[in-house]
Amino acid sequence: MRWQAQQEQVGRPLKIADFVRPDLVISDLLGRSKPEVLAELARHLAERQPEINGDVLYKVLMDREHLASTAIGEEVAIPHGKLEVVTRLLACVGRSRKGVDFDSVDGRPTHIFFVLVAPENSTGIHLKALARISRLFKDAELRARLISAPTADAIYRAIVDEDAKH
Repeated sequence: MRWQAQQEQVGRPLKIADFVRPDLVISDLLGRSKPEVLAELARHLAERQPEINGDVLYKVLMDREHLASTAIGEEVAIPHGKLEVVTRLLACVGRSRKGVDFDSVDGRPTHIFFVLVAPENSTGIHLKALARISRLFKDAELRARLISAPTADAIYRAIVDEDAKH
């Protein structure tokens, strides 16, 4: 059964915990540039999802960045793309304490990266997920908690707990 069909059967709103797990959070990204951060996030996701090739995902994410930056401002970027090999939404979250120049619309460094990967043939669920992530990260208090969180698990908990309120 397809993941999207499972979601519709459950009859509940899409939740971020449906597509991100604690092991898919990096609390201290090492990358200092857009390509380095995207490579690190793609590699991390691929190491935990055997169907994903990290090099292919990196290329998809970079191709999307060449269209326009996915840094939405306020220290957040939502790099995203589609892969034929995935059958459901997947995400990887990373945090850079120092911040990275990610060509943000507000010109500020980006600290929080939320990579979203969707099945090749998805549209609605992909857009709903992007909208939900974007809406969640508009909260300045949440962003501050994520930037100062001591561990990857604390980052994950803060995201899931905040998402549960909506």
